[in-house]
This record gives sequence, structure tokens and C-alpha cells, in this order.
Amino acid sequence: MDRRSDAELVIAARTGDLDAFTELVERYRLPALRFAYGIAGNEAEDAVQEAFVKAFRNLGGFRTEAAFKPWLFTIVANEARNRRRSLSRRNKLELQVREQPRPVGVAVDEVFAQHDQRQRLLDVVSRLPGRYREVIALRYFAELSESETAEVLSCPLGTAKSRLSRALAVLRAQLGEEVTS
Repeated sequence: MDRRSDAELVIAARTGDLDAFTELVERYRLPALRFAYGIAGNEAEDAVQEAFVKAFRNLGGFRTEAAFKPWLFTIVANEARNRRRSLSRRNKLELQVREQPRPVGVAVDEVFAQHDQRQRLLDVVSRLPGRYREVIALRYFAELSESETAEVLSCPLGTAKSRLSRALAVLRAQLGEEVTS
């Protein structure tokens, strides 16, 4: 069976085909979580869940000639920002890295060193100004293309590229080491 396009799935979901929308959720859930985590930390799952609910409710407003992923990630970004603001009012955001299974043949101290490096990076990203945090999360956590990133951010491609460049420069300065783009 051929994989249906996003537009085909949206059209089917509009007519009540819940399996079509479920397919869209399965297709974009993990990248949406990675992106939302970069903005909202531990509130990412709630933000993504609410974003999918809002996307489903607003499928009628989606233009099928447009790309679905940037449209969805705009909703995810808004929900993640709302969650982050709400969390900031309650307490300071702390990003946590989930424990990953220890790879076979890797020394315990190497696993801890990798965890510490990852945690340090996430801590620095969480303290970046919002526009930098979001561009990093879109490009590296959600793995969106430059053009998709610009579309989600509602800015020209050149602006997204320069914002990413500045964000990476800030990361380099704060981490005191080379951050590759």
C-alpha cells in the first residue's frame, strides 16, 4: 500500500476518517515532541497533545495545497510557548534528559559523560532567548528543513538562517566549545 500524502490524510480526516488523523499523529508525534521539548521542557507532551487536538479541530481551516508539517508545528510552537510561560510563572524551568539504556560495551563513565554533556547543552538551550531557543529546537530537535523552520517561525528564510547562526554563536560562547551546525 502506498503511503498517503499529508493532504490526502487531511481530506480524509475532514470527512470523519479518524484513522487518517491517527496516521498524521503517528507521522509527526516524535518530531513534534522533540521540538516542543526544546521550548517547553517537561511540558512538551501536554503541549503536543493539545496541539494535535487543536489541529484536529481546525482541519477545516487548513489549505490542502499548503504543507501540513509547518502548519502543525506552528500550532505546536504556540502551545509549547504557552506551556513555558505558564511553567515560568510557577517555577523555573528545568530540562531533564530521560535515561537511555546503556549501550553494550560502553563504559559507565562514558555513559555518564555523554549524559552530562547532553544535560549541559539542554540547560544552555533552555536559557536562550525564545527566538533562538525555538530556531534551535526546530532545526535540531524536530529536524525541520531551513524552509520549514522559516515557515513555522513566520519569517523569511534569510531571517531564519541568520537567527540560527546567532543562536549557534551564543551556544558556542556559553558552552566554550565548538557547536557544529
